Amino acid sequence: AHLTESGGGLVQPGGSLRLSCAAPDTIFSFANIAWHRSAVGKLREMVASISTSGTTNYLDSVKGRFIISRDNTKNTAYLQMNDLKPEDAAVYYCQADLGPLGDTWGQGRQVTVAS
Repeated sequence: AHLTESGGGLVQPGGSLRLSCAAPDTIFSFANIAWHRSAVGKLREMVASISTSGTTNYLDSVKGRFIISRDNTKNTAYLQMNDLKPEDAAVYYCQADLGPLGDTWGQGRQVTVAS
């Protein structure tokens, strides 16, 4: 199984972008979903996560700006990113965590924040 990401791109500081992560229906409803990001010269960090029951967690630096959600009818998770800052620029990856069954990742989407 693999995840298909879409969205991202180039935005000016203060702008918004949305990332989507589609998963096979055989795994989506059983998976905790997380978004991670990786920037040049920085360690990969988990930005946000949402459990199968809808419980969310956020990296402190994105709290109040980013929103993670999931639509189990569409087998898709989203990361709405608002008030983007240059330091948010990175490649964003979606992860589906199936616990003891392992996990699977998306291919990554570039987010660039620049004037």
